[in-house]
Amino acid sequence: MLVDSPPEQRAETAPAPPTRRAIRVLGLFASVALLVLVALASIAIGAKSLPLGDVWHGLFHDSGTYADIVVDDRISRTVLGLLAGAALGLSGAVLQALTRNPLADPGLLGINAGASAAVVTAITYFGVTSLSGYVWFAFAGAAVVGALVWFLGGSRGATPVRLALAGTAISAALYGYLQAVMIMDDAALSKMRFWTVGSLSSATGSTITQVAPFLAVGTVVALLLARPLNAVAMGDDTARALGANLNRTRALAMLSATVLCGAATAACGPIVFVGLMVPHVVRSFTGPDLRWILPYATILSPVLLLGADVLGRMIARPAELQVGIVTAVIGGPVFIYLVRRRRTAQL
Repeated sequence: MLVDSPPEQRAETAPAPPTRRAIRVLGLFASVALLVLVALASIAIGAKSLPLGDVWHGLFHDSGTYADIVVDDRISRTVLGLLAGAALGLSGAVLQALTRNPLADPGLLGINAGASAAVVTAITYFGVTSLSGYVWFAFAGAAVVGALVWFLGGSRGATPVRLALAGTAISAALYGYLQAVMIMDDAALSKMRFWTVGSLSSATGSTITQVAPFLAVGTVVALLLARPLNAVAMGDDTARALGANLNRTRALAMLSATVLCGAATAACGPIVFVGLMVPHVVRSFTGPDLRWILPYATILSPVLLLGADVLGRMIARPAELQVGIVTAVIGGPVFIYLVRRRRTAQL
């Protein structure tokens, strides 16, 4: 005859439920695995169809064949997508924490507008025609606008609302300038039309080496800000009570977001919605803790960017659809959904 064990004994022998931390760690490993798969797909799939055998040969041999050259181009494109996607997602998460606005993105503070205005200025007035030239002008424009937004937002007395208002005003003015110059200069319009939609198609090893140091510094600073930004998210008074230095935290957050988004925009053009969507989606399953949001956004943002790039290459063969257009088409409906869900939650 079988005798049931007492409830206390059954409770002791029952397996313990997985902790939330363990689930998050497993989720990070799963995210990394997904990123690897998408990166491999980015190398294997392109506007030009290649047999997998040729792709494999191009990865490990350099015989100078057409297939090898195509694979080399795809590797550069994939690496730039990994770096730029991580930068956009991380900068978006930092800006959302800085402005306490879960619907904020890198464009909110005028960084994209600053980079775009600098590029059109370089083309029109300085005769810059190469991507290597665009990179430095775009980065300088993003940096100048970031500093200007910080100054107009109150500098040491900056608040989330002031920063957002300053960024919005500067963005409107710069986009007006950009449109005026492009209308008056056909050459600038011709050169800018591909850059302004955002693309990975011009990726080269030179571009990657130019922006990689900035991305590395910005990433380290952003990840180190997780704890201070957690305190800032609770409100100024609570943050001060917890010992957080509000001015230093906000200044470093602006610096990291400007460096990350500026470098990514310089290399790829202004790509929208990546910095908005991924941190917002990540927050839905990690909670508000930036110690988890920032790493997840760093890993999953390249998944979105490279996935959109692969999709753009597949649906328009033998041509391709620029990744900035694909992310905009995907991001528009998602943004509307997020706004409606937020409004419903507030009612």
